[in-house]
Amino acid sequence: MDLTDAQWAVLAPLLPKPRVRRDRRGRPWRDPRDVLNGILWILRTGAPWHDLPDRYPSYQTCHRRFQAWRRSGVYDRILEALAADLRDRGKLDLSEGFIDASFSSAKKGGIAWAPP
Repeated sequence: MDLTDAQWAVLAPLLPKPRVRRDRRGRPWRDPRDVLNGILWILRTGAPWHDLPDRYPSYQTCHRRFQAWRRSGVYDRILEALAADLRDRGKLDLSEGFIDASFSSAKKGGIAWAPP
């Protein structure tokens, strides 16, 4: 399931503009919407990058853009904008929260904790 036009209209302004070399040489950037759809497919399915379907740009392109956008804080800006939009529409209630925790036993030789 790819992004709808309405979803893309919200996310598109938050993505960096494709870079173009001054001499106009080199391969043009793939459509950011197609790349983001590929990234979201990977995140939704949990599949390895090389299993990305052919309807999306190459897995190398999607992975490279995923890493670049992660390093530059694009995903933080997207999450902040989406949370603000939900809050403005009254769809986000932060008056109560739940925390989930996972527990695992200490490996052999780990620090032993005892009541004080």
